[in-house]
Amino acid sequence: MTAIKESSTIQQNKKYALGLCPVTYVMEKIGGYWKPIILYHLSTGDKRYSELKRSIPAVTEKMLIQHLKQLENDGLIIRTAKPVVPPHVTYNLSESGKDLIPVIHAMAEWAFREMEREKGI
Repeated sequence: MTAIKESSTIQQNKKYALGLCPVTYVMEKIGGYWKPIILYHLSTGDKRYSELKRSIPAVTEKMLIQHLKQLENDGLIIRTAKPVVPPHVTYNLSESGKDLIPVIHAMAEWAFREMEREKGI
């Protein structure tokens, strides 16, 4: 992975935007293709990795693992590992993650309305 040059103008602008713009802040946490989809699937309850993988078949293992780690680091999901053999790991939403569910559902509702409009065209 390429190192990020922290002194670059783009990084300075990004830090500035994160501090001032709430939409930029949200997109930093849940932006990208897979994060909202993962949060959407976790909104129905705890899931194991294999359940998430089955419910999102198009995501690669690398991307699912990467985004689960990012969501955990951002405090949006909680990873719980039980000390058994074989390992039993579950993922669930943190309080901050639960607070995002109305946003995710609003996005889904908007998408359903837009898809219906597009069918009418």
